[in-house]
Amino acid sequence: MNTGLKITAFAAAVAATFGTAYGVGQGIDPVTAKKKPASEHGGHTDPGEEESGAGAGADAVPGGLQISERGYSLDLKTSRIESGKREELRFTVVEDGAGAKGAGKNVTAYEREHDKELHLIVASHDLTTYRHLHPTRAADGTWSTPVELSEAGGYRVFADFKPRGEKEGLTLGADLAVAGDYTPKALPRTNTKATVDGYEVSLKGSLKPGKSSAVTLNVEKNGRPVTDLQPYLGSYGHLVALRSGDLAYLHVHPTGEPGDGRTEPGPAVSFMATAPSPGSYRLFLDFKHEGKVRTAAFTVRAGAVPPGSGSDVTPDTDPDGHDH
Repeated sequence: MNTGLKITAFAAAVAATFGTAYGVGQGIDPVTAKKKPASEHGGHTDPGEEESGAGAGADAVPGGLQISERGYSLDLKTSRIESGKREELRFTVVEDGAGAKGAGKNVTAYEREHDKELHLIVASHDLTTYRHLHPTRAADGTWSTPVELSEAGGYRVFADFKPRGEKEGLTLGADLAVAGDYTPKALPRTNTKATVDGYEVSLKGSLKPGKSSAVTLNVEKNGRPVTDLQPYLGSYGHLVALRSGDLAYLHVHPTGEPGDGRTEPGPAVSFMATAPSPGSYRLFLDFKHEGKVRTAAFTVRAGAVPPGSGSDVTPDTDPDGHDH
């Protein structure tokens, strides 16, 4: 806040059409780097909330499953790229409310949340590749960012944002095909520890279907607790959860923030999260230390895993979380 991933109908269609594939992404002195200055939207869990926007209520539709919602649509201009090539991903958010003022026009005014107007996530359908990107917006409302995906297959693009004047944010999703040789992979096995660049991140707590629960991640380096995590997007950690099978999107943030007088910069980063249903989920934690953002990935289960949600597992993989 690991079981196998069932290949979706869309991904199968992508493979058939483009010939592509999935397989994309304690009593010890603490680690302390030199001090550096410290520097919410659809599907987020705010501190102290009992339920998440992505999973609150049995009938709520999780984020990222729809390309259009509440009068806004995600128009992915780049729907197909080549694996292993650095290409530009372009998209717009279009106001499409029937009869509404501005209908059919690109959205050009957003509320800044977590230091950004819009957060862009790209994840493979098998949940082994993950990217948290920071696109730039042109005056006409067109967003763009370079991206390179080494593994071919079906991907999902998530745009997480809040248009100016709206009371709540939203998360829209669209499919991206990455052409290349196709080798499907199963969901990485369930894990409570992940290693990235010499850092070990441990996970405590669990996701609960339809109920808010605490998830804490503890960051260490070379066996010593990291006590000087740097703010990233307004927090000491940034967590995205995706449901295996359909990539339903749950975006949460820590229960505290830098400068609130009670939140320490590590080693523990705590979140409140609600799973929209029983099943397997892939969690991606972004954290910043010594000037670099790294991503630790976990596979967890919420409740009893439903039949057909996938049972094959593979060893943990590096999600390669950031393109900067």
